[in-house]
Amino acid sequence: MSAMQISHTSPDVSTLWLRVFLDVARHGSFTRAARDLSLTQSAVSRQVASLEAAFGGAPLFDREARGVRLTAHGRTLLPYAETVVSQLAGAGRALAELDEVHGGTLRLGAFATADAGLVPRALAAFRERHPGVTVTREEGLTPRLLARVAEGALDVAVVSTTGGALTDAAACDLSHLLDEALYVAVPAGHPLAGRAEVGLAELADEDWVSGSAQAEGTLLDAALRHGFRPRVAHVVAEWTAKLGYVAAGLGVTLVPTLAAGAARPDLALVRVRDEGAPARAVYAATPRGRAAPPSLGPFLTALREALPGLAATGRTGSGRAGSGRAGSGLTTASGRPSGTRRARRRPA
Repeated sequence: MSAMQISHTSPDVSTLWLRVFLDVARHGSFTRAARDLSLTQSAVSRQVASLEAAFGGAPLFDREARGVRLTAHGRTLLPYAETVVSQLAGAGRALAELDEVHGGTLRLGAFATADAGLVPRALAAFRERHPGVTVTREEGLTPRLLARVAEGALDVAVVSTTGGALTDAAACDLSHLLDEALYVAVPAGHPLAGRAEVGLAELADEDWVSGSAQAEGTLLDAALRHGFRPRVAHVVAEWTAKLGYVAAGLGVTLVPTLAAGAARPDLALVRVRDEGAPARAVYAATPRGRAAPPSLGPFLTALREALPGLAATGRTGSGRAGSGRAGSGLTTASGRPSGTRRARRRPA
């Protein structure tokens, strides 16, 4: 290959060479470029020579008495050099914004009930503090969300457990958020509507509205532990529809703390007496062994800050949120050792 023959392969080019080339082209002088870049004139000449060699050896500048002027090769290279240097500067700004939580993307997943109150509250606070971060969200059941976290498709997912071991979380770190209490939703005229709390066994003869015909793996799993198999009269997946069936007198349904705020005014929520383990635990699942985006920590903080007062949006049997002996129906992570822990319940 001759000195004037330019290779069509991608050359190995130092960004310093490009910056020096652009500075010389802007000033039309090696001397002024050297002063601007705090380099010696000989160092500037070496950088330009190295760039010329990388592109086949053709001169990029004509040396004249009062400075230098771009050659045809220099004029051709100029817009490409400007683009490369500009793109690298943009990458540096984007990375700085990411580290400062002024930009980037957070990929979030959540199970449906968490979207009733917890996730929207956390998102609102997070967006107010970090408006430059793009948040993408997907909804799903806990096993699917855990798989998405494990494969690196989600940065964080709010997941829940009901009744047994969380067996699909081996590749995830689980940060405990809260233990949920249960309420039973009954029509306003139901005999239990004025009660502050009720034992689950007292509901053995009720018709139930549930998301599954089987109690196993659902909130109704608690009934099995209390010695009866609930009679599921209507299988309804969506919370608004479930509560509509209850309001029409077609059955009763169990409502966890996170969904209590969605209760209709023509229903009563009666606290189910906690006679054993909490009905459901909620966790934030993150990928194990992967570098987390800088926005993850602030979002987890927003999640925890959104926990207090969630149960207070619901209505209990006496007509006041959190009244009677039921309390708030919420045990947050602050009530137990913080940090990552293993779940002991089955996904819901």
